[in-house]
Amino acid sequence: DEIGATKIALGHHRDDILQTFFLNMFFAGKLKSMPPKLVSDAGHHIVIRPLAFVAERDLERWAAHRAFPIIPCTLCGSQDGLQRQQVGNMLREWEKKHPGRLDIMFNSLQHVAPSHLLDHSLFDFQGLKTTGLPDPEGDTAFDPESFALPSLGGIQTVTLR
Repeated sequence: DEIGATKIALGHHRDDILQTFFLNMFFAGKLKSMPPKLVSDAGHHIVIRPLAFVAERDLERWAAHRAFPIIPCTLCGSQDGLQRQQVGNMLREWEKKHPGRLDIMFNSLQHVAPSHLLDHSLFDFQGLKTTGLPDPEGDTAFDPESFALPSLGGIQTVTLR
């Protein structure tokens, strides 16, 4: 405010966003994460996360390549024994056992189907009526689906079966 700035850039990356999603789900009972851009709580600033779509491992490799120092952050939950660290370990273990899983989970945060969740404020379940027409968001849980995943080397297409 003192210098007239209206944007605040934060260094959260893809893995931070996934960790926050699971922390909110496990401990706050909410499907919520950190968007790449939002208005601050007070409404005076725009918060941006320019690294939102970058995996932590890619940032670590880039920092090593450029010989940037890695400074541990004790403000964002990286201290030993905290839930954020435990969720981060869980995500790394999933990625190790199932390569590409974090990309798929991150992609799911960009493809939300409110009609297939339970939030009455996002979808009018009570007013739901048949139309005789196929639902464009229909229940395709068992149908093959293709979507593009961002990667450092370009776009990768994944088909789920």
